[in-house]
Amino acid sequence: MFLRFPVAFISISAYIVAIDFAVGGDPWSLQRDIPFAQVNGRPIQLDVYSPLEKSLDGVIVWIHGGAWQRGSKENPPILALVEKGWPVVSIDYRLSGEARFPAQIHDIKAAIRFLRAKAQEFGFRAKRVFIFGASAGGHLAALAGVTNGVENLEGFATDNCEQSSDIQGIVSLYGASNLTTILNQSTPHGLSVRIPALELFIGGRPENVPSVAQQASPVFHVDKNVPPLLIIHGDQDPQMPINQSIELLGKYEEFGLDVSFVPLHGAKHGGKEFYDDKHIEMMHKFLMGIQ
Repeated sequence: MFLRFPVAFISISAYIVAIDFAVGGDPWSLQRDIPFAQVNGRPIQLDVYSPLEKSLDGVIVWIHGGAWQRGSKENPPILALVEKGWPVVSIDYRLSGEARFPAQIHDIKAAIRFLRAKAQEFGFRAKRVFIFGASAGGHLAALAGVTNGVENLEGFATDNCEQSSDIQGIVSLYGASNLTTILNQSTPHGLSVRIPALELFIGGRPENVPSVAQQASPVFHVDKNVPPLLIIHGDQDPQMPINQSIELLGKYEEFGLDVSFVPLHGAKHGGKEFYDDKHIEMMHKFLMGIQ
């Protein structure tokens, strides 16, 4: 049984601030720095990239990486999907130096509820929300996606509580899935990055905080009701073991679920090859195939 951990209270902003449309030479409109939550008086913001033509049925939420302790919503690498008709929303969330897990998941789910509440104002349809992420963002995307309806990961916000935070499809790019096994799978380089990152993210090494490590691991939440999943991972990744993706694949297969696993031969941890025309088209077709 997973425990509930105290986190900072999130208050969803009841309004949208002035919107800056930056069309220029880009094939999308950009609404930047929209606050969707406030924590201790600090706004947490998102950017909305909208197709210039009619949007497809759904919205993509992008979760950035950075070992849970750095990174931002700026310059999401999947903007080619906007050209295919998908609205893309890139969000910030509390980093681990500010708040430990599950604050990050609370923020992601708050953002999804906010987007559904404001979908008409943004000009897209948010009944279907798809979540994408890379590295630590891939882990958070997978975790948010497989925890639809898990009450103790919803957070404590009261605004937009009539909206669902459910996710209809997941794309995880070279992300973690099992924090209880990741250290045993890691290279020396991976350990040098992962141990301090985990200590900051979950409050200790996984073996010292086992219940938190399990709660923060997507593999422990998979059941017959989780949404379709696309996993892409480099088979030469020195930082995030590819076995992390294989574990999540195996759990989906155990339940006979809709999952696709794409190993990129020779690829390391990230890089342009994950977002080239071939793989953007693969992501697009994955979304189009979700009923």
